[in-house]
Amino acid sequence: MALVLHAGNTNKNAYKALIAAEYSGVKIELVKDFEMGVSNKTPEFLQMNPIGKVPVLETPDGPIFESNAIARYVARLKADSPLYGSSLIDYGHIEQWIDFASLEIDANILRWFVPRIGFSLYLPPAEEAAISAVKRGLEALNTHLASNTYLVGHSVTLADIVMTCNLVLGFSRILTKKFTSEFPHVERYFWSMVNQPNFKKVLGEIKQTESVPPVAKKPSQPVKPKDEPKKEVKKEPTKPKEAHTPVEEEEAPKPKPKNPLDLLPPSKMILDEWKRLYSNTKTNFREVAIKGTVLFSVHVLLYGFFGKLID
Repeated sequence: MALVLHAGNTNKNAYKALIAAEYSGVKIELVKDFEMGVSNKTPEFLQMNPIGKVPVLETPDGPIFESNAIARYVARLKADSPLYGSSLIDYGHIEQWIDFASLEIDANILRWFVPRIGFSLYLPPAEEAAISAVKRGLEALNTHLASNTYLVGHSVTLADIVMTCNLVLGFSRILTKKFTSEFPHVERYFWSMVNQPNFKKVLGEIKQTESVPPVAKKPSQPVKPKDEPKKEVKKEPTKPKEAHTPVEEEEAPKPKPKNPLDLLPPSKMILDEWKRLYSNTKTNFREVAIKGTVLFSVHVLLYGFFGKLID
């Protein structure tokens, strides 16, 4: 049974296994008429990869998914494959750079690129963080390549295949010349790799993007015509009925009763004189006091008598 790779012919993750196969002399057939979103949702495909991700490699011993795992499998099909170096330390460094290419380069390029084409939510602060992370990764890679032609040793290894395939998306879709010029050793390395015969056979001609893709606009939803608000008929406020209240006639003021003392003849008693007499009397005190008191009492009794008659 030949090896069959399930993926589209422009899938950069499928390129890893195809380029490794060229170096290892392994034949891999790319499935025909693969349609993303359709072919990877069939029951047959989901039996090979339950979550429907691509690529998937069919082998005589069963399917393999995850692109780096597939590339490792293909590289090991040839005994003493140069793609895995010539020593244990080479093997460790190759695995190191494969992880670096996946976690520091590929992941951050996707964090920058995917929101711009509308496949995830675009947030300017998140984009700034992604660009910063891409620059950090490329700076580290640039430093290493300043004194190395390849990532490990003196020939192409699986680390170079994985790194270059991850950079293909960046250079062709979002990393402009202005951006990559800050990393000259990365530029030299990338263009050297993609022009290697085994790379070029799979990748074809690679051109660097001239601009960063604009942020995809969300499709505008049709606006429903607003229902015209019903005109409210203003009701005239009903005037409250005037309660018929009989006019109360004011009673004529009653004449004030006259003071009964006014009916008496003027009193001959002068109270102030009696007080002076009473105060200045040294002898016959009792007689003087009784005389004045009797006259005063007569006036009081008369007032009480006539007052009752009037009431």
